[in-house]
Amino acid sequence: MTDTEIEGPGRHRNGDVLAESATKRDDVFDETYKEKEGPKPSMRIVWKNIILMTLLHIGAVYGISLVPSAHVLTWAWSVFCFLTSALGVTAGAHRLWSHRSYKASLPLRIFLATANSMAFQNDIFEWARDHRVHHKFSETDADPHNAVRGFFFAHIGWLLVRKHPDVIEKGKKLELSDLKADKVVMFQRKYYKMSVVLMCFSIPMFVPWCLWGESLWLGYFVPGLLRYTLVLNATWLVNSAAHMWGNRPYDTNINPRENKFVTLSAIGEGFHNYHHTFPYDYASSEFGCRLNLTTCFIDLMCFLGLAKDCKRVSPEIVLSRAQRTGDGSTRNRSG
Repeated sequence: MTDTEIEGPGRHRNGDVLAESATKRDDVFDETYKEKEGPKPSMRIVWKNIILMTLLHIGAVYGISLVPSAHVLTWAWSVFCFLTSALGVTAGAHRLWSHRSYKASLPLRIFLATANSMAFQNDIFEWARDHRVHHKFSETDADPHNAVRGFFFAHIGWLLVRKHPDVIEKGKKLELSDLKADKVVMFQRKYYKMSVVLMCFSIPMFVPWCLWGESLWLGYFVPGLLRYTLVLNATWLVNSAAHMWGNRPYDTNINPRENKFVTLSAIGEGFHNYHHTFPYDYASSEFGCRLNLTTCFIDLMCFLGLAKDCKRVSPEIVLSRAQRTGDGSTRNRSG
């Protein structure tokens, strides 16, 4: 990515915003990185994670069998919990804290941090750090979920083994002062385990029981485990499927693709070739709110005065980049 593109003007209804230069960002690919020569380090399996993930998915499958017997309000509550926890990842850990693509007020940051705990995908600090490493060293040994190692590894396998030494090494060298200075981020990190028990499992389970008499058993397995597992896999598909299947209208030099299914399942995160080409764009897409619930949410927060300074890539830069490095496929509004 050229400096011209990084520094191109963004557009927002309240005025223009400039993105930081590439030298100030840790989410822009580092072309100077070279993988170490010689044999790769042996893979160290984390059996505890394998057991927990196996039990989680067994519980989710059982939860599916309970869905027909659930109260209609439990269905609605499960969808609400899915969307809330998904926003904690997409609008929160991803677009706000990893890429700093917009600014959020304190109430919005508290909401997104709480929603992020409901998603239970590591605390915001760790999630954002690893995601910046992913962008800076995408699909190399320093990428936490390197898709070159196959679909399974990029989807879930990376969580079942110890990190590659390069991932740890490069993560330690990132500039993370913005995250450390955010009191909401550090508060969530300090009390993360407690917040997960409350937000990811207790509240989804107890609300249906308290308000409309749903059984705790069903509340645990449907809006609890099943919803949690669906959010996890929707997020993981961005790392796996969206790096393997789809077109590349913006840059054929990178593997991330535009993937319709991931766009829908991950509430707007499937425009992935665009996102890796322009990681600082708050919409993560050329097309704004179209099939992009996360962008709709951020726009609503701007309308309510809870968010501002949304960074956007100018249409001229997008078109120029697509003509120069894209695959010639039609840029469309469906991902």
